[in-house]
Amino acid sequence: QVQLVERGGGSVQAGGSLRLSCTASDTFSLYYMGWFRQAPGKEREFVGAMRWSLGTTYYGSSVKGRFTISKETENIMNLEMNRLNIEDTGLYYCAGSPIWGISPGSATDYPYWGQGTQVTVSS
Repeated sequence: QVQLVERGGGSVQAGGSLRLSCTASDTFSLYYMGWFRQAPGKEREFVGAMRWSLGTTYYGSSVKGRFTISKETENIMNLEMNRLNIEDTGLYYCAGSPIWGISPGSATDYPYWGQGTQVTVSS
């Protein structure tokens, strides 16, 4: 069982930036680590993911060009969020998958999840 802990959420004005981090208890078994978000009344949305050993990144269309995923250490993944807008508000989850060959944007392929960290963007 892999434990994931997110940090770095908070409130920011539109146009601002935030950085989230996800610390994993163990990444040896993980092929992918990803970020998803969920706004009230909406479905969980794919933000981005990294093929952990290769460093290949994938992004959702709504964040591409504004958000960047990086590997800080073998157990820490960061999400740099720039030019934030009100639609980026939500609970952001870190997720991990030990499954090879998944669709990185498919939440059902990730068995490990953090508790989430809130991001609120105001006008």
